[in-house]
Amino acid sequence: MPDMIPDPETYFRGFIPPRDELLIELEQEAEQEHIPIVGPVVGEFLYILAKAMNCRAVLELGTATGYSAIYLARGISNPGGILTTIERDEAMAARARENIAKAGFADQVEVRVGEVEEVLETLQGPYDLIFMDIEKEDYQKTLSGCHSLLRLGGLLVVDNVAFLGAHEFNQRIFTDNHWRCVHLYSLLPNHSPEKDGLTLAVRVE
Repeated sequence: MPDMIPDPETYFRGFIPPRDELLIELEQEAEQEHIPIVGPVVGEFLYILAKAMNCRAVLELGTATGYSAIYLARGISNPGGILTTIERDEAMAARARENIAKAGFADQVEVRVGEVEEVLETLQGPYDLIFMDIEKEDYQKTLSGCHSLLRLGGLLVVDNVAFLGAHEFNQRIFTDNHWRCVHLYSLLPNHSPEKDGLTLAVRVE
């Protein structure tokens, strides 16, 4: 068997993607204010997924300061493509709008305020990609809404699935015939927390 890279955690920290001043500023704010964000590795992952899927319509559940929304918006290469993101806290949503505008996406990104379940009922799909990053106990409650809004063959990406609160969700989506999914556990540098899980699920029915 070939030798593994020694000290892989240190090694892979050397591949943290570069960021612009705005994203670095948001990372610093998140650290100072204890705001959970996805960090640059997962952010770049979201960008790559949106770009590779040639997304026209993306939905995000859980905006915070707009950090991940900026990555997703940058991945939407289609002219006229849109990102809708939902945040329950009005003050946080205002911050997100400001940051998204600084990134140049004020006309492309809509920040909706309210409880996720309620806002989902007002939306019209289909979306190509949905990113879920809300309270883990709410994952199950929103899964049906995500299924209704996601196009057949569309991708659901779920953050923080290594949290205990996500256990029932993990079990449900893994056994639900409407989805084909994989749960990944990995080192995610600068993520909150750094050792966590992601779920990727394709709507197949």
